[in-house]
Amino acid sequence: MKTLSITFTSLIVLLSICLSLKSQPTTSPGKAQSPSAKQEISREYFSPEKILWKSDESGTHIINAKKLLEPGNGQADLVGSSLCTMTGKDTSKTAILFDFGKEIQGGIQLVTGMFPKQVPIRVKVTFGESVSEAMNSGPGTSATNDHAMRDFEILLPWLGAIEVGNTGFRFVKIELLDSSRNLKLKEVRAISIQRDIPYLGSFNSNDERLNKIWQTGAYTVHLNMQDYLWDGIKRDRLVWVGDLHPEVMTIQSVFGYNEVVPKSLDLIRDITPANEWMNGISSYSMWWIIIHKEWYYSQGNLDYLKEQKTYLRELLKKFCSMVDEEGREHLDGHRFLDWPSSPDPKAVDAGYHALLKMTLDAGAELCEILGDDETAALCKAKSELMAKISPDPADSKQAAALLTLSNSIQAQTGNAIIESDGAKRFSTFYGYYMLQAMAKAGNYTGAMEMIRTYWGGMLDLGATTFWEDFNVEWLNDAGRIDELPVEGKVDVHSTYGDYCYVGLRHSYCHGWASGPTAWLSTNVLGIKILAPGCEKIAIEPNLGDLEWVEGTYPTPKGIIKVRHEKLNNGDIKSDVQLPEGIVLIKQ
Repeated sequence: MKTLSITFTSLIVLLSICLSLKSQPTTSPGKAQSPSAKQEISREYFSPEKILWKSDESGTHIINAKKLLEPGNGQADLVGSSLCTMTGKDTSKTAILFDFGKEIQGGIQLVTGMFPKQVPIRVKVTFGESVSEAMNSGPGTSATNDHAMRDFEILLPWLGAIEVGNTGFRFVKIELLDSSRNLKLKEVRAISIQRDIPYLGSFNSNDERLNKIWQTGAYTVHLNMQDYLWDGIKRDRLVWVGDLHPEVMTIQSVFGYNEVVPKSLDLIRDITPANEWMNGISSYSMWWIIIHKEWYYSQGNLDYLKEQKTYLRELLKKFCSMVDEEGREHLDGHRFLDWPSSPDPKAVDAGYHALLKMTLDAGAELCEILGDDETAALCKAKSELMAKISPDPADSKQAAALLTLSNSIQAQTGNAIIESDGAKRFSTFYGYYMLQAMAKAGNYTGAMEMIRTYWGGMLDLGATTFWEDFNVEWLNDAGRIDELPVEGKVDVHSTYGDYCYVGLRHSYCHGWASGPTAWLSTNVLGIKILAPGCEKIAIEPNLGDLEWVEGTYPTPKGIIKVRHEKLNNGDIKSDVQLPEGIVLIKQ
């Protein structure tokens, strides 16, 4: 270990990382496991934190509900002491609403006692990412069962256990449907299904709001790292390859190598011929190339990159054929950046120009590494033609961000558009690129304030994971998602949403919203990868208005640890620990 300086706190953090590494799988970096290989997905059971609502507070139809908050073991028994009793009514349904404290991917386990007649009892189980969603089901609501079922009518066994559900949720309502029955409930436990992997990356500063935002972004992506890398654990449970880019950047910053990334990239490649667009969206095939460049620089696995050579060449030649001699792109298929920019064709066109230039630059670099000089030269030539054009961003923050990152407009020009009205007109997906563009303009303090306001706004409403979409205007007169809707407060989940995410269909755990986690690691901790496999890095901290920051960053060679403190004269004092084999390049 090459050490520039070390503190007692550093030793404690390093020891915890070393212990967590023992639980990592031994899969070779960059190579996906076969579908039949042993998975690192585990199941954890835990009891609810709160009972938020009961249909009866008199003690007549619901007795000893607090029993269900106690730790359980999943085992029915003959003792059956002090169980929760739910008695059915003719006039209305007896029901309890539980809060498990945080967003979960999985289902619940119900354990019963001995109730009269020994005949199974009918109940309805409704899952929700918000209280509003858990309390609403059936016709007339915007709640849906697409991608993952969220409400069920099931039979509970006498003196037994049953498990139900595979969705994203925090809240669950249990409703007794048989009006003449007495249900004895011993346990109601959540089943959390997620990858058992350590958080190797970390971020800590004097700003607890930023710390919580970093952790929330990491947890959001962690939940979506299922058999494949999903966009959402309720919806969309699909491999949307464009949406993967922010998720992959977060995975690199938090978990390092994980087989879910190449497994998902390979899936979308194998089901999409090179003459078609991934997910039917031309920009998503561009993101596939950009992700491969980021992944190669992060992991440095040349063998895995070589597996992409044939497909990569065909796809790049297709892109090049759609750039004319004036440097204008003519991409077909569904032209999509993100949902909020969709109604503005001029903004989409400007963003497409920038994104294709970024793709050709990334493709040229990958082809040079792979020894495909012909395709590399073609990509460079087309990129040089595109560089002669500077599209109008049309006052779109999405377009301005991409044009800045592709060097198609001046960074200060892009920053001015993005910062013009604060966190308004941000989006959870392209917000990451807006932050990156602000950093390129040197506006780190402004970017951190955007993070506090925009992503922090979701936390202020009770979020434990970041959402598919959010507007800061939603904060006006808004009720929290972890409280029952009340008169005079806007029910955010059922009221807002657009396009494919209207009302309760809106996903409240969406991996594309995790951008601040990766951004804080690379721009505030300042860890920049300069060579494949992180063999060369730069440490360029930007504390903005922070007093100090510390954290870790995973690489194939081990964990990088840094701590930066702002001195009274404005200078930054840095302590850096690097694994052997990583060269620090001063910039």
